[in-house]
Amino acid sequence: MNYMETYRFWLEDDYFDEDVKKELKEIEGNEKEIEDRFYRDLEFGTGGLRGVIGAGTNRMNVYTIRKATQGLANFIISENGQDKGVAIAYDSRHMSPEFSKEAALCLNANGIKTYRFESLRPTPELSFAVRKLGCIAGIVITASHNPPEYNGYKVYWEDGAQITAPKDKQIITEVNKVTDYHMVKTMNESQAVANGLYHTIGKAIDDEYIAALKTQIIHPEYISQVAEDIKIVYTPLHGTGNIPVRRVLSELGFKNVYVVPEQELPDGDFPTVSYPNPEDPNAFALALKLAKKVDADIVLATDPDADRLGVYAKDTSTGEYVSFTGNMSGMLIAEYILRERKQNGTLPKNGALVKTIVTTNMADALARDYQVKLIEVLTGFKYIGEQIKFFEQQKSYEYIFGLEESYGCLVGTHARDKDAVVAVMALCEVASWCKLHGKTLWDQMLHIYNMYGYYREGLQSITLKGIDGVEKIQAMMEKLRNHPPRQFDSFKVEAVRDYKTSKRLELDTGAVSELDLPVSNVLYYELENDAWCCARPSGTEPKIKFYMGVKGESIEDADRMLDKLTQALMALAE
Repeated sequence: MNYMETYRFWLEDDYFDEDVKKELKEIEGNEKEIEDRFYRDLEFGTGGLRGVIGAGTNRMNVYTIRKATQGLANFIISENGQDKGVAIAYDSRHMSPEFSKEAALCLNANGIKTYRFESLRPTPELSFAVRKLGCIAGIVITASHNPPEYNGYKVYWEDGAQITAPKDKQIITEVNKVTDYHMVKTMNESQAVANGLYHTIGKAIDDEYIAALKTQIIHPEYISQVAEDIKIVYTPLHGTGNIPVRRVLSELGFKNVYVVPEQELPDGDFPTVSYPNPEDPNAFALALKLAKKVDADIVLATDPDADRLGVYAKDTSTGEYVSFTGNMSGMLIAEYILRERKQNGTLPKNGALVKTIVTTNMADALARDYQVKLIEVLTGFKYIGEQIKFFEQQKSYEYIFGLEESYGCLVGTHARDKDAVVAVMALCEVASWCKLHGKTLWDQMLHIYNMYGYYREGLQSITLKGIDGVEKIQAMMEKLRNHPPRQFDSFKVEAVRDYKTSKRLELDTGAVSELDLPVSNVLYYELENDAWCCARPSGTEPKIKFYMGVKGESIEDADRMLDKLTQALMALAE
């Protein structure tokens, strides 16, 4: 069927409820809107679903949720995983409770047990619960840091990480086989409970999750010595972090934790921010106002599903609060863990630091200094989680720390996804060490720069919505792929990695070598003097992302270099 025929089917078929039909009748005659809602099925990609909430095949609604879940159920049955069950969590977004329940009842109707959290929980706790309960899979309903009109559906496998190859493609195949909404099963909640299929979880998992986090503290005595003095401002940005973050900090003994009152409670409208993303400086407006009032040492924000952490800390020379990128906060935590574990003799000889290809090269320098293995993976924390599984299966390395540039990291292996709750805890331990030594996190960041070099990184995104947008993004990538630039401004290109063809080309010699990461539509340019840049279409949003990194002699020098590289890259993208 074409999009107009599909629109009519949704309007007329008895399967769809009256509220959906009412919403669709309101756009009758608006062909552009009808086309956008029905020109395709909302794509179930390697990370699951993400899209705007509303009626239509290209929207997030109970019908697209059920359809995706039916495909997942079919795959679980093919793997004989019915009795292991599926853990399900959800965040504070509109329709998250409803979507999570629909997913559970679809699984139950297929004879698969579910363990659904009683109320909203952070994404990393879902990852923890999958393994704790011995589930075959997990689902979390979240659109992470996207605007309020979005929601999403992420799938995890039994190792606690988001699905990776070959399971991701196998599940996508099963989802795509569900072409008729009448094939989708569901059942009544009370019957599902009576049949022993639908289970509600909560406090017991919470307690075990928090206990697991606290085992990652290296020096509780540092915290106890400054617990009365250090001041922490925190905002959950209307999301899931409020209860677990406050709980873990309280149990560790921190006395002065100030939560931004206007952003404390869950709210799917995210009324105090235009974009609930801790990468956005505007999201910190209220937190910084409170920080100045109470003279805070550290200012923290977690995104709605509490897997990303944003940070500000005071510059002692100016008294102003300075923002930290995800690379910077990740390096503060990594350097502290490596230094303190080396000093107390707990740093493993086969230790590994894991980062994505678009994460700071300072991680490479840090790994060399502490003689631990540095492993690079594709963009997406699921690949870091996958490495933990490989380490355990192959008994090759011991995981120490993993990070990605987009404000996500993981201390410990309790979860297999980025965890802002444990990141808050770890960073507050680092801040406690700094307080004991008469400095701030910013002072310590400057010290790390002095030791390893002034690495600075940036990200520019171009949003191109609709059918035309997809085509423009594809054309942009093909232009870069077919006509590889030899220079970005004054930055000479030394080698090009094309992860779609799995080839690395050295431009001076013409030598070609194989890349051993999974196939992905990513172009990476190795530049002289430890600089680099990368082009990558987003897997969850209608965007193409351009990443870049440099190493300078000072912050000012690095920032000038980064600005030059950014301008050169964006000019090529025009």
